[in-house]
Amino acid sequence: MEFEVVREIQNECANNQMRDVFFDEIETDDPVEYVKNLLKNEQRLELTVEDADSDNITVFADCSGMVQKFVFTRI
Repeated sequence: MEFEVVREIQNECANNQMRDVFFDEIETDDPVEYVKNLLKNEQRLELTVEDADSDNITVFADCSGMVQKFVFTRI
């Protein structure tokens, strides 16, 4: 399956509420495994998954306190 992925990384700097945002198109059968593989070198990784439906999946990745949000939209 092909997905558009929007990856948001929260900015930890004080007085800066901007986020780093990246867009990509990928092919995967399992978005959660895609995130696990992408962040495989993180020491403490916790994932939370929200399934809006089979075409839209949101994965929150807590990497030792820094949260990243991955929004997968099927194309």
